[in-house]
Amino acid sequence: MPLVVGCAAWLSPWAAWAAALGFQVVLAIVERLRPGWTSPPPAAGDSAGFRLVIRAHVVWQAALLALGTALAVGHLEAGGSFWAVIALGLGVGGVTGSQGITFAHELGHSKSRLDRVLGWLLMGSVLYAHFMVEHYRGHHPRAATRDDPATARPGESLWRFLPRTLAGSFASAWRLEARQLRRLRRGWGRSPLAWATLAQLAGLAALGAFGGPAALLFWIVQAAYAVFLLEAINYVEHYGLERRVVDGRPEPFGVHHAWNADHALTNCFIANLQRHSDHHLHAWKPYPTLQALPGPQLPTGYAGCLFLASWPPLWFRVMHPRIAGAGA
Repeated sequence: MPLVVGCAAWLSPWAAWAAALGFQVVLAIVERLRPGWTSPPPAAGDSAGFRLVIRAHVVWQAALLALGTALAVGHLEAGGSFWAVIALGLGVGGVTGSQGITFAHELGHSKSRLDRVLGWLLMGSVLYAHFMVEHYRGHHPRAATRDDPATARPGESLWRFLPRTLAGSFASAWRLEARQLRRLRRGWGRSPLAWATLAQLAGLAALGAFGGPAALLFWIVQAAYAVFLLEAINYVEHYGLERRVVDGRPEPFGVHHAWNADHALTNCFIANLQRHSDHHLHAWKPYPTLQALPGPQLPTGYAGCLFLASWPPLWFRVMHPRIAGAGA
C-alpha cells in the first residue's frame, strides 16, 4: 500500500488520494460480494518473518512521508493549489492511518522495547503519541464500559463520538501518565509522553521553518486523516457493547464485548485486527496467532463498516438488531 500510494503521488497529488480511497472501496466491494470469504484459524505461530513485516513498515512510512513532504513543497512552488496538497495529505494519511497506526498498535503490544519505540515513532508521525499511553493503560482495562472514551455508546453516531473520544482520550492519557509518574516517583522529565509531545511540536516547527506552509499543511492533513481512521475504527470495534457492572466493578472482558470480522483480504492489510475479541482477551498475542472467535460479528469488514458508520441512520438500522442478538 505505501508503494502504490507513493507511486501515485509521484504522478499526481490527486492520484495519491484516489489510490488510497481505491483500496478502501475495493476492499468494501470484495467483502460485500464475497461475505463467506473468511480467514481460517492460523496454522502457524509467530515468526521472525511476521515481525519483520511490521517493523519494515516504519521504513516504508518514513520514505512515504518524506516523499509526500517534498512533493507538497514542490507542487506549491510550481504554482499548484493548496487543494492538491490537501489531496496528497489525504492519500498519504490513508496509509499512515490504516496501516501505520494499526502496525504501531501491534508494536506497542510487543514485549520488545525496540518494537515499542518503533510504535512511538509511528504514532508521533501522525501527531497522536498519547495513544501509546491511553490505549494500553486506558482502553484495554476499560473497553466496553462507560469510562472508556474509545467505546461508542448505543445510539451514538460516529460524528458525536469523534469529539468525545478525541478530547477524552487526550485528557485520559495525561492523567494516566501523571498517575504512573507519581507511582514510580519520577518527574515529568522522565515521561516518554512529555518528550514525544515536545518532539511532535518541534517537528511541526521545523516543517514550517524549512518547508513552509505546504509542508506544514501536508503533514497536518495526513495526520488528521490518519487519526480519523483510527477513531472511526475504534467506534466500530465496540459499538453498543457494554460490560455489566457487578458490585460496582465491570465484569471481566469476554468474547462478546468486541465486534469481529474475519475477511481474509482486509486482515492481510491490517494484521488481523478484525479478530478483536481474541486481541482483547490476550493482548500480548502476536497478530499471526490471533484466533477467529465466535463473538459478535460485523455485517462486513472494517473497510465497508467505515462507509456504513459515516451514515448514522443506515449504521443504526444494520447494527441495532445485531446488538440485540449479541445480548448487549
